[in-house]
Order: sequence, then structure tokens, then C-alpha cells
Amino acid sequence: MSEYKKTALVLGAGGFIGSHMVKRLRSEGYWVRGVDLKRPEFSETEANEFVQGDLRDVDFVRRCIIFKGYTGNFYVSVPYQYYESFDEIYQFAADMGGAGFVFTGENDADIMHNSVSINLNVLEEQRQFNEKYDVNKTKIFYSGSACMYPEYNQLNPDIPNCREDSAYPAEPDSEYGWEKLFSERLYFAYNRNHGIPVRVARYHNIFGPEGTWDGGREKAPAAICRKIASVPGVGGAVEIWGDGQQTRSFLYIDECLEATRRLMDSDFMGPVNIGSEEMVTINELVRIVAKVSGKVVQKRHKMDAPLGVRGRNSNNDLIREKLNWDYEMTLEEGIRLTYHWIETQLNNQLKNLPELEINVPETICN
Repeated sequence: MSEYKKTALVLGAGGFIGSHMVKRLRSEGYWVRGVDLKRPEFSETEANEFVQGDLRDVDFVRRCIIFKGYTGNFYVSVPYQYYESFDEIYQFAADMGGAGFVFTGENDADIMHNSVSINLNVLEEQRQFNEKYDVNKTKIFYSGSACMYPEYNQLNPDIPNCREDSAYPAEPDSEYGWEKLFSERLYFAYNRNHGIPVRVARYHNIFGPEGTWDGGREKAPAAICRKIASVPGVGGAVEIWGDGQQTRSFLYIDECLEATRRLMDSDFMGPVNIGSEEMVTINELVRIVAKVSGKVVQKRHKMDAPLGVRGRNSNNDLIREKLNWDYEMTLEEGIRLTYHWIETQLNNQLKNLPELEINVPETICN
């Protein structure tokens, strides 16, 4: 009898949501293999086994989806008779980022090619494994995005419509959104045609500690936390993209994990929103972060910055009905935890900067 409850393969386990999901699954008694191009940036992985590699490589994916038993795994050869499939696969791997990465248009081809390639590889290799070994137990979770919702339903910042049944006629505002829409359809197609059990969620702006907080791919909560942590306590100015009246909702990472696990344990395939309904303007988000920080800041609006849609807010009617789930943490509570983590990261970064050498000219005495 194994000491483990189930086995799970977490793809994108070096990233923000994936690394947190590894911790969650391990706390529930899972044996976990994590896979990513890179290891987690901010803490050691808790995966039983972590494999670095490129999921765009179909041969690599073919090896990743095979579980060889607890004593022989990715780098260990065992007779094929011992090959098993994982109980669950969590597919978080994608080419993504915040507005500065997604909405400039400069990364569209990479975003679409890289993410679609990964999803095609995962589904097709699992299909072939199932056919070859006459099994079909692996349930696959796909992390979609609210970016797939039509732009025409998100023009009014006060009343955006992001109900699950509002997705068509399709008109996402970015190639990232189009890729997310295509990929969720791909998962459902493999379910219909090949019987692969799938679960699909549409995430709404997940945030929290150990997420990207600088470098251009960070999301709004992390970017604003970093900007405010970087300025003086009084009189500092932070740059806000646009007029700040665009609206969004943000969900703390622990809430996201709970909803995702409920979806995986249910008979409901989705697609379903996983998000918060606490909608705020970006100006209000700045106010909340400033309150948490204890600072008084000024806003400097950059009107030519990439913005995305004017309004977006999760509608949780369906997830309440199907999974009996609702978020519990307020935005301010989540921001408090996130701000202090980012502030610590920034302070550590500043401490590690090399000291400047100041050359003082020698005094010449006459």
C-alpha cells in the first residue's frame, strides 16, 4: 500500500501558480512531479521530483507523462510493464505576462506558438499513451483565462459581462486571449473525441507572494506594490497606466488553489470562472496598496501605455452552483500579504547591490 494518496504531474511548476499548486498537492498527500524550463525563483520546490525541460519538445512531453513507480522515475529506466499514467495533470505552462507583455503586439507569435504547442503535445501524448496501454484514468486540468472573453462585453468599466455563457460570438482583445480560447476548445475536443477527462477554468487575475513582481511580466497588483514600496513615505509619485478608471477583480492565490482542487475533485468539466467579484478601479487598487504600506503617494498617469479592456470582473454564479465555492479573503487582506512580501524582496535586492566606489582625489599639501 502506497503512502501517497494520488500521483500528479504539474506542468509549469516553476511558475507562480504551479509552484503553489505543488505545495498544495504535497500537503494533501500526493506524489508530485513538477516540470518547467526553470525551477521556482523564490523558494525551493516541494515536488517529489522536479524535471527541467521544454514542453514544446514532443519527445520530452512523452517522457514526462509516464509515471514509473515511486522507486523509478523520470531519469530511471524500468521495464515498460511498470509504466503507469498519472492520476492528475495540472497544465499551467504558458507564455504569458502582464499588460506590458501581452498587449504591445510584439510577442503575439511567441505567445500563440509556444502555448498552443505545449497544449497540443500534452493532449496528444496522453491520448497515445492511453491508446497504447489501454488506460484512461488521467484527469487533466487546464488553466484558461478571463482574457478570452469578448472585448465588446468589457467596454463599460462599471458593468463588464464575464459570465461563462457570454464567450460567443468570440472577440478577445489580444492574441493571448485568442490562444486561451482555442486551447480550452482543444481540451474539450479531446474529451469528446478521445474520452480524456478534462477540467477547464478561466482564471481572473491571480496574485500573491512568490509571483513575478518586476521585469515587465508582472500583473497589476505586483507592479503597484513594487512601485509604492520603491518610493518615500510621503510625496512619492507612482506611474499608473491609463486614467486608472479601468476596473478589474483580483483573486488571492490560496483561494485559486482551493477552487481548482474542488473542480478537479468534482464531476463538472467547466469552463468555469475562478475569480473574485470584488471589482475595483486601478486607482482604488493604488489607494488600497498605499493604505497597506502606510505611505502617502501621488499618481502620475501614463496615457499611452498598453491597457487591455476597460472593465473585467468575475461572475461566480456558476461556480457557486456547481462547486459550492466562493472566495473569502478581501482584496485588502491579500494585498497586505503580497505587499510585505514584495517589500522584503525589494529590500533584499537593494542590500545585494554592489557598493559604489567613490574616488576621492588625494589632498596635495603645499
